[in-house]
Amino acid sequence: MIPDDVFLTLADIEAARARIAPYVRRTPLLRSDVLDEAAGAELVFKCENLQEIGAFKARGAANAVFSLGEAEAARGVVTHSSGNHGAAVARAAGLRGAPAYIVMPEGVAAPKAAQVARLGGRITYCAPTLEAREATAARIVAETGATLIHPYDNLAVMAGQGTSALELLEDAPDLDVLIAPIGGGGLISGVSTAAKALRAGIRVIGAEPAGADDAARSFAAGELIPLTSASTIADGLRASLSPATFAHIRRGVDEIATVSEDAIVEAMRTLWETLKIIVEPSSAVAYAAICDGRIDIAERRVGIILTGGNVDLDKLPWRRGA
Repeated sequence: MIPDDVFLTLADIEAARARIAPYVRRTPLLRSDVLDEAAGAELVFKCENLQEIGAFKARGAANAVFSLGEAEAARGVVTHSSGNHGAAVARAAGLRGAPAYIVMPEGVAAPKAAQVARLGGRITYCAPTLEAREATAARIVAETGATLIHPYDNLAVMAGQGTSALELLEDAPDLDVLIAPIGGGGLISGVSTAAKALRAGIRVIGAEPAGADDAARSFAAGELIPLTSASTIADGLRASLSPATFAHIRRGVDEIATVSEDAIVEAMRTLWETLKIIVEPSSAVAYAAICDGRIDIAERRVGIILTGGNVDLDKLPWRRGA
C-alpha cells in the first residue's frame, strides 16, 4: 500500500511547470481531418516529439535535476535509460553544470546513444536487463556520490511529465478522453494526476504493446505483476511498473489497452504520412490503440500524447529489404 502523502498532487505538477519553464518547450497541438474521419472522433495530438531532446522526458529530467540542492548537483546525477531519459538527464545536468553518468543497455539504438554523448553524458554500457541496469547505476552512485534520477520511479520525474497534460488541457480544455503510452508508468502517473484534477469526468487511458503488457495484466489483476520479458519494437516501453507508478495508475487510469506490433508500425507510418512529423514506435502506441479498435472513442474529443521522435532512420520498420 502506497501512503497518501507520496502520491502526486496538482500542486506538485504546477510547481514543476514553474521550475522547468526556462528549460523546456511548450509543444504544439496538431489535428487532421483525415485522421478524425478515420477514427470517428476528434483527435488532438500533443507533440512531445518536438520537445527538447525529441521527447517528453525532458520535462521530468529537468524537474528532478533542478530540484536538487547545490551540493547534490555538484556531485552529479546518474540514471539508466534506453535513450530518451538518458539524453534528458544529460541535457538537464549540463544546464545545471553537473556531471551526468548514464547507464545504457548494449544494443541501444545508435542515434540515442549518440545524442546522450553529444549532450555530455558519460555512458557506461551494461547487459540489456533491468537487473544489470540497476546494478550498474547503483555501483556508479556508490563510486561517485551522484544522485540517482530514476527514469520513472521518482515523484519529481512524474511531476515533470505531468506538465504535458497541464498544457494539453489548457489548449484543448474540453477533452473527453486522454490517451498516453505506458512503459514504467511515470508519464501516465503525472498525466492522470493532472487530468483528473483539472477536468471532472475525463477518461484517462493507457496504451502499451502486447509484448510488454505488465500494466494491463497488473491493472486487471489488481496487483503488481512484474514484466519478466519484453518483445516489442517500442523500446521505450520495455520497462516494468514500480509500486509507486502502479498505485498512481490504480488511482487515476480508467482503462489500459494493448496493441500488436503490426498496429504500432502501421500507426507510426500513418502519423508520419498524415501529420508530416517523425514519431518513434513508443510514441505511436497511443494512436495504435485507436487504429486497432482497442478503445471506444466514437464521437468524443480525444487528446493523444505523442511522446517522442528519436528514430534510427537506418532501421525503419517499413524499409524494403530491412
